[in-house]
Amino acid sequence: MTELFSPGLNFRVNGRLWIESEDDRFLGPGRIELLHKIQESGSISKAATAMGMSYRKAWDLVASMNQQAATPLVMAQIGGKKGGGALVTEVGQQAILRYSALQERFQAFLQTESQNLSQTIPKK
Repeated sequence: MTELFSPGLNFRVNGRLWIESEDDRFLGPGRIELLHKIQESGSISKAATAMGMSYRKAWDLVASMNQQAATPLVMAQIGGKKGGGALVTEVGQQAILRYSALQERFQAFLQTESQNLSQTIPKK
């Protein structure tokens, strides 16, 4: 059998985790980061700035998550004299926790498969 990997090189299994519906992504690394930033700042605008994205993009991501969830993950207040704000709801906080737990299991899977893969690579 011909070897697939060059001897002595280090390979690993890698990937990113998304939760998707048939039509759209629901949660993934960027959306979870956005939820964290909204939670920290109390603002979709400030969260967008912190992530280097436009307010429109952040708003669209929040709208997408809210539309796909049974209960909104983020509640936004319309700006006024003192400006608006945004709050990650209890359901949004649960989504962060559930995604984080799933991400930990996914990382463990990647690590295990990387170890399995490294055992098949010939040493120099």
